[in-house]
Amino acid sequence: MTTAHTPIWGTSIFDGKKAIKGYALNKMCYSFNNAKARTTFSADEDAYCTRFGLNPQQRTAIRNRNVLELIAAGGNIYYLAKFAGILGLNVQDIGAQQTGMTVEAFKAKLVAAGDTHG
Repeated sequence: MTTAHTPIWGTSIFDGKKAIKGYALNKMCYSFNNAKARTTFSADEDAYCTRFGLNPQQRTAIRNRNVLELIAAGGNIYYLAKFAGILGLNVQDIGAQQTGMTVEAFKAKLVAAGDTHG
């Protein structure tokens, strides 16, 4: 049974095709649960990417530190959060990248959205 997805502007559906496309990238990011893996990656990122078989699009996205590029390359945000942690990025940093806003503007938007008292 096929389910049609209604696109939501600015989002990317993580489906079976994306899972297959991003398998190596997500597997690498999952490895970052281990402190030794994080250290090994930080010491030689290119070798670590080779070890997991990342394709050129994924390698470029890793080098660019760009979450949207990583998602387009098949990355799942739950696994990408492991990579973001190595870079010292938090949820607001990722949200800012996803919306094309500065971190300060994104945080202000979150505060404004939560302000129900005017």
